[in-house]
Amino acid sequence: MQASAFAPAKINLILHVRARRADGYHDLESLVSFAATGDRLTFVADSDQSLQLTGPMASALIDGGSGAGNLVTRARAVLHRHLPDLPAGGFILDKHLPVASGIGGGSADAAAALRLLADGAGIFPDHPALLRAAAEIGADVPVCLAGRSRVMYGTGADLGPPLTLPAFPALLANPGIAVPTPEVFRGLALAPGARFTPPGDMDDALPAEPEAWPGAHDRAGWIARLKAGRNDLAGPAEAIAPAIAVLRETLAACPGCLLARMSGSGATVFALFADDATRDAAAAQLHARYPEYWIAATVIGGDAG
Repeated sequence: MQASAFAPAKINLILHVRARRADGYHDLESLVSFAATGDRLTFVADSDQSLQLTGPMASALIDGGSGAGNLVTRARAVLHRHLPDLPAGGFILDKHLPVASGIGGGSADAAAALRLLADGAGIFPDHPALLRAAAEIGADVPVCLAGRSRVMYGTGADLGPPLTLPAFPALLANPGIAVPTPEVFRGLALAPGARFTPPGDMDDALPAEPEAWPGAHDRAGWIARLKAGRNDLAGPAEAIAPAIAVLRETLAACPGCLLARMSGSGATVFALFADDATRDAAAAQLHARYPEYWIAATVIGGDAG
């Protein structure tokens, strides 16, 4: 018996740093949505192989990616501590998202593993053990487990209610440069206990309540609200890898581009477009200019994930 789950790319449409905590972690506010591009995870009952890898990005995983360090393998181990009676079997990960790229590929894979194991064990997706396991595995796993657009707070475990965004034609592009997340956060130069000072008079508050955001069909309202936000990790990431800034500026200059911004701690840049035609034209332009880059034409929002 087999069961499959889609593991969509997680996109930080807005990412505000609020403060560095005394324990060294950073408190964040981030509006997260999902793309119609991602990995696929299949659970194979009674398989004697814990994890098999396929797909164009499989070779990019460290040490072959099938060891205990893979977040799919870790997800099973963590959930087993909370729920010992999990179904026997293994996973096949069809890897399409670039690794360590700011779009939560590993977290999405872990969340898909949790959903498949929960379904096989006959437990509901909001079971407390599942939620505890997600928070233990990694900062982005809870929001990927929930799989809906929303605001996430703190280190990622605190989630606002689901939000409904319009479906935006979009491009995801990654220059293939590794940008270590700890190094990006170090670039903020915040001492433990210090608050982050946002640039200028830009709004630093991301409300959780759906009524505080534009309506589900208000595309212009959403773009205006997204433009009022920012990604506070973009500056440090672009200082480490200037190619990110070049890519972001290239996308922003494409006809029909409504917004271009880095996701997460990089190095993936997303761009939202007015329609499919302008997105596809930009994709062709980008492929011609950067044939070695990972580029995906997709949709963000509209419950795309």
